[in-house]
Amino acid sequence: MTEENKPVTGSDALPEAVVREERSFSIIWIVPLVAALIGGWLVYKTMSEKGPAITISFKSAEGLEAGKTKIKYKEVEVGLVESMSLSKGLSEVIVSATLTKEFGVYLTDKTRFWVVKPRVTAGEVSGLGTLFGGAYISVDPDTTGKRVDAYKGLEQPPIVTNDLPGQSFILRANRLGSLDTGSQIYYRQIRVGEVERYDLSEDGKTVDIKIFVHSPYDQFVLKNTRFWNAGGLDFSLDANGLKVDTESIVSIMLGGIAFDTPVNLETSEPAMEGDIFPLYANHQDALKKVYAEKVYWIINFNGSVRGLSVGAPVEFRGIRIGQVLDINLKIDADKLEFSIPVLIETEPESIFKAAPDPDDETRKKYMTALVAKGLRAQLRTGNLLTGQLFVDLNFYPDAPPQQILWSGKYPELPSIQTPMEEIVASITKTLDRINKFPLEEVGAESREAVKGVRQAMDATKVLMKAMQAMEADVRPRALEVLNQAKETLASLDKTVNSDSPLNQETKRAMEELAGAARSIRVLVDYIERNPDSLIYGKGKDKQ
Repeated sequence: MTEENKPVTGSDALPEAVVREERSFSIIWIVPLVAALIGGWLVYKTMSEKGPAITISFKSAEGLEAGKTKIKYKEVEVGLVESMSLSKGLSEVIVSATLTKEFGVYLTDKTRFWVVKPRVTAGEVSGLGTLFGGAYISVDPDTTGKRVDAYKGLEQPPIVTNDLPGQSFILRANRLGSLDTGSQIYYRQIRVGEVERYDLSEDGKTVDIKIFVHSPYDQFVLKNTRFWNAGGLDFSLDANGLKVDTESIVSIMLGGIAFDTPVNLETSEPAMEGDIFPLYANHQDALKKVYAEKVYWIINFNGSVRGLSVGAPVEFRGIRIGQVLDINLKIDADKLEFSIPVLIETEPESIFKAAPDPDDETRKKYMTALVAKGLRAQLRTGNLLTGQLFVDLNFYPDAPPQQILWSGKYPELPSIQTPMEEIVASITKTLDRINKFPLEEVGAESREAVKGVRQAMDATKVLMKAMQAMEADVRPRALEVLNQAKETLASLDKTVNSDSPLNQETKRAMEELAGAARSIRVLVDYIERNPDSLIYGKGKDKQ
C-alpha cells in the first residue's frame, strides 16, 4: 500500500460537519429596503412638486446662465433656467426652463417673457439692480388664453403689463414723427398713459399706434375725443398775439400725445377697448371739425390754375368741406384742347348731415338735384398777397345747364370761369363791340349834330337879349296884375268866412232844403203804404 492510500486514523481524521437550518430573512436587508423606500418617496415628491417645463426663444443669451438664471414675477422666484441651446437655423437661442407648480395655471399664449438687464433709453433708465445680482427673466402672466409650452421672448420690456387697469386704443397717423415706444400720453398736461407699440398698416399708407390709458383716466376717452401729436412747440398767431403751446419739457425732447374732448353740440359715449382714432398733427388741427368718410370728385378747369396747390381748401359758402388732392394736365388729342382735371376730397357728412339716410344713392340723388339747381365749382382767390386759390362751391342760377358725369373713375362736377376770367371776358366783349362800332358814320352825324346845337345856342342868346329888353315894360304891368289878384282873394275870403251874411243865408237855405227832403220822404212812404190815397185822398175810405 502506498502512503497516499493509507487510511487516516486518530488525530488526523477530519471533523464531521454539522448541518443546521438557517433563517429566511436577515436584518441586514432592512437598510437597503428603507433606503429604497426613502428614495422612491423622494422621487415621487420631486416629480409631484415639479412645475411645468417650457422653452423660451431669444435672439441672444446675453446675461443668461444655465442652472443659475432665475425667472421672477414681481421680484419673487417662480422658475429656473435649466439649459440653453441653439435653434436649427442658429438664428435663436432656445432656453429650457422649469417653473413652479403653482405658476403653471398662468402659462397661456398671452403670457410674455423678457430679460431684465440694465437698459438706458431716451425716456428712462431701468434694470440697474441687475448690476449686482445678475440678469434674470421676468414674466407677465395671463390666464385668459390657451395653454402652450413654447414662447418667443420679448427683446424689450413691455410698456404695459396684463395686471395694469386701463384700456388700449389705436391711433392712426400719416407718419410716426418723433413718437416711439414708451412715449407719454397726456390729458390736461397730466401723464395718463404710454405708447405700447407701433406698426405699419396693411396697405402701407398709415401708421397704427397702439396706446394704453391708465384707469381712471380712460373714462375721459369718448367716441368724439381728439388726439394730437404733442411733441415740440405749437405756435399760433391770432388777434391776441403769439401763443406757444406745449405739454411738457419731456414731450418737447422725446415726443408725446395729448387728447381732449371738444365742447360742441355732439353727444358722445365712452370709447371701447380697441377703438380707432385719427392722430392729428397739432392741437389746432384737432380742434377742427372733421369727418371720417371721404368722397372724391373731379373738376375740370379750362383756365389757369396758377396759385392752386395740393392741400388747398374746398369750401361751400365759406365753410371748409374738403381739400385738393391732385392737379394734372390733360390734352384731347382729337380736338387739340387742354384741360386741367383737379381731384378733390369732400366730407359728405358735413353736407348731408341732415339727410334721414345719407347712403350713396341718397347722396347721388341730392348732388344731382343740387347741380340742376345751379351748384358749380369755381376757383377763387383766398389770399390777395400770395395769390393762393381755393375751390369754391356755390349756386349760380344763371349758369348754363350741366350735369354730373358719373361714368369715370371719379364723378365730375361742372365748373364755371373764375371771377377774373369773367372780367376779362366781359372786357373782351366790350372791346369787340367798340371795334365793330361805325365810328366814321357816327362821327359825321355827330359833327352835324354839333352844328345844330351851336345854331340853337345862338338863337337862345338872341331870345335872351329880347326878353331882357322887354323886362322894363312887362315888370310894372305884372306888379299891377298881382295887386289886383291879391285884393280879389281878400274879398273872396271875407265872403266865404263863417261869420259872413252869405255864409249864414247859405246855411238857412240848406236847412230848408233838408226839411223839404224829409217831408218828401214821409209822403213817398205814405203813398207806398196807401196807393189809393192818390184817388180818394188822405184819410178817406174807399167807395
